[in-house]
Amino acid sequence: MPKQISTGEKRWYALSTYSGHEDAVAFNLRQRIESMGMEDKIFNVMVPKEKKIKVKSGKRSTVEEKIFPGYVLVEMVVTDDSWYVVRNTPNVTGFVGSGTIPTPVSDEEIKSITKRMGTEEPKFKIEFAVDDLTRIVDGPFKDYEGKVSEIDEQKGKVRVMVNIFGRETPVELDFLQVKKV
Repeated sequence: MPKQISTGEKRWYALSTYSGHEDAVAFNLRQRIESMGMEDKIFNVMVPKEKKIKVKSGKRSTVEEKIFPGYVLVEMVVTDDSWYVVRNTPNVTGFVGSGTIPTPVSDEEIKSITKRMGTEEPKFKIEFAVDDLTRIVDGPFKDYEGKVSEIDEQKGKVRVMVNIFGRETPVELDFLQVKKV
């Protein structure tokens, strides 16, 4: 007797996994789909990630962060067989939904996620304006305060006038090295 209500339509579903195992789950699931011949029922496996800019020790780097840690998205037609293959993949704790019946993710949500993932260059979010008082939080001038004199949104840099030895000195910083006071 079938346990899953099959509509026969291809939809996206969210799987919960052990946090930190998302990429391994996606890899294992792709292997299982191929080895068990489920390509006609399970079409796509996705770990949603986005690029973010981080500054560590004054050095800027772009990192990929998972948008939904602990979740993997799967595009599939739910049948007893496809449900079993996905559900029994190592480190999958279950489908998002009530009981054993998965709830599909809305098309709008999938579009929003893929749009967020497709952003090639991470955008800079500069929260201050010229003449704002700021505190430097990273780098050789850490804990100094100064006024913003210039903002370069393309490069994500700000020039801050800092009082060093009684003289206003311009210091160019990454926007992540500065916080508004």
